Amino acid sequence: MTMTSPKSRKQVPPRYDVSDVDLESIDGVLSTTRSVRLRLDLDRPVPNELIFDCIDVAEQGPGGGNQSSRRWLIIRDPEQKKRLADLYWESAGKWMVSARDKLAGTDHRNTSVMRSAAHLAENLDKVPALIIPCIWGVHDDSKKPGLFDSVVQSAWSFCLAARARGLATAWTTAILNNDKEIRDVLGIPEGVTPIALLPLAFSVGGDFASVPRRLAEEVTYFDSWGHTWEFPDDNQTRSIAEGPGVTVEVDVNAPPEKVWSFVTDISIAAQFSEEFQGADWAESFDAPELGAQFIGTNQHPKIGEWQTTSTITELIENERFGWAVGTDEASAAARWRWEIDELHGHRCRLRHTVRLGPGPSGLTPAIEAMPDKETLIIARRQEEHLANMRRCVNGIKALAEGS
Repeated sequence: MTMTSPKSRKQVPPRYDVSDVDLESIDGVLSTTRSVRLRLDLDRPVPNELIFDCIDVAEQGPGGGNQSSRRWLIIRDPEQKKRLADLYWESAGKWMVSARDKLAGTDHRNTSVMRSAAHLAENLDKVPALIIPCIWGVHDDSKKPGLFDSVVQSAWSFCLAARARGLATAWTTAILNNDKEIRDVLGIPEGVTPIALLPLAFSVGGDFASVPRRLAEEVTYFDSWGHTWEFPDDNQTRSIAEGPGVTVEVDVNAPPEKVWSFVTDISIAAQFSEEFQGADWAESFDAPELGAQFIGTNQHPKIGEWQTTSTITELIENERFGWAVGTDEASAAARWRWEIDELHGHRCRLRHTVRLGPGPSGLTPAIEAMPDKETLIIARRQEEHLANMRRCVNGIKALAEGS
């Protein structure tokens, strides 16, 4: 039964006409809700009524087994906030401040992140309200309903609802390492699991904005892991015009600069691939640079040996190295790329991708000769690339971690 205050707080409408959906506003909230730390208004109070409204929205989220197992802690008491802030400081805050001071004045990619994280650590007790979503249950990998799978989505719905009301949140979990201490401070009983700490405040100045992310076609696979399509057409079977491709990734226990030294060696893949035999720089080039060209040699049991000239089209040190088979991406037979994502702990994720086309390639004669088998021809080529690229990323991982 839904309980309301004597004022009969407005509940989330039970019905919603899809024709009334303002996609621009909804997408705006979804794409601009992220952790806000520097712009939290530490002086403006946040009414409980507004927090209740956000929780009402969050409680509409799905839950395993249709169980009402979520609980919400709102911490406003200055002494309680100070005790939590001290725990946060010990679990992560001191490290964040140290990292901020070490990176200050540099162009490191984490400089701004650590500056804002340290600011929150130094001011957590001043935030108007701290929200801790909890769940009845203990995560024991039993896959039972009512655990994390029933609370994380609602906690994020809380953040979205707050954003829509002009409030800012920050998703933090470091304090959860102090489980016993948190329970002692807040009286959380055994059998209940806190899953995040959400600082909540109005936002000070500036607009909310989205940030650069990989496009959907770069991180989405169709029917089998690693199979990508740049322009998937809902109304036809798979074709070369849809930009078929392959993506392979692996985490490497080595810093980006070490991995970079391997991926920018244009012949590195010859050590691992069953098809690529090696490459040499074209005349007047001897190192990676935008526009530089190299000649690669390939071998296939059904085709024989052939050579291709490729042109470097992307070059961001320690991050991205890409080339087009041909003179440019617009007419390329294929587009290849190495990407390196920096991870915490001097680690990185190595990502290798290929897109077939848009220009003619070795597949073109086969497809023209057997147009009814185009889908099969493409699928087989994807699998061949997938196998060789896995050998390459795993080989480079071994080299980087072993050197």
